[in-house]
Amino acid sequence: MARRYDSRTTIFSPEGRLYQVEYAMEAISHAGTVLGVLTQEGIVLAAEKKVTGKLLDLSGASTGGYGGSGEKIFLVNTNVIVGVAGLTADASSMVNLMRLTAQRHLSVYDEDMPVEQLCKRLCDVKQGYTQYGGLRPFGVSILYAGWDPHYQFQLYHSDPSGNYSGWKATCIGSNSGTAQNMLKQHYKDDITLEAAIKLVLETMGKTMDSTTLGSDKLEFATITLDKNTKIPFAKIYRPAEVDALLKKHGLAKSEDEEMRS
Repeated sequence: MARRYDSRTTIFSPEGRLYQVEYAMEAISHAGTVLGVLTQEGIVLAAEKKVTGKLLDLSGASTGGYGGSGEKIFLVNTNVIVGVAGLTADASSMVNLMRLTAQRHLSVYDEDMPVEQLCKRLCDVKQGYTQYGGLRPFGVSILYAGWDPHYQFQLYHSDPSGNYSGWKATCIGSNSGTAQNMLKQHYKDDITLEAAIKLVLETMGKTMDSTTLGSDKLEFATITLDKNTKIPFAKIYRPAEVDALLKKHGLAKSEDEEMRS
């Protein structure tokens, strides 16, 4: 039945559905898990890396790359980091557009672009790709973690249709339903940043396809506010820092598991 209406993004089915958008959603549901938790002290992002292997060159991620040298978490501006789930090529295009948009706003107004305004601008582009012939929706969902002086820390989620919403804690990608249920049970409005880090790591450990957590399969980032300068600081953890964090919370690989891997 769908094949009669899914040849173009602009054709509605009799039920009022756009199948190309639903296909994009399906692509995202098979991507690596990305999880975000909002606190009054900052925001925690974690993501499951799907592209792993002993022959993969990770020197950029381990020695530098403050802007993010991985495949899932990227620095957009000093006040915004994002986690992506879906087609990596589409995600790279979206991240480049976000960075350009944020820098244009900074150049014109001499201030960082508000998080929701950046999210809305990108969603306008996403919606356009569901409306015109010859285009296809971007096969990527994005978690926006950021800070602005008016609304403080904010966490947003956008999907290929161009819809976006604000969250206290949310998950996208594979096993997102299980992760959402865990977050509902354990999230509290007064949660501290340290407790949020532990919650995120424990949730990722129980929802990822892998049986063990390690820097080879996990990306991690936080955005906090400097107490003295009141300037937001985004930190994308390097592999050694991720392993140290897992060890601190008792979730690191055992010596036997490291030898087998």
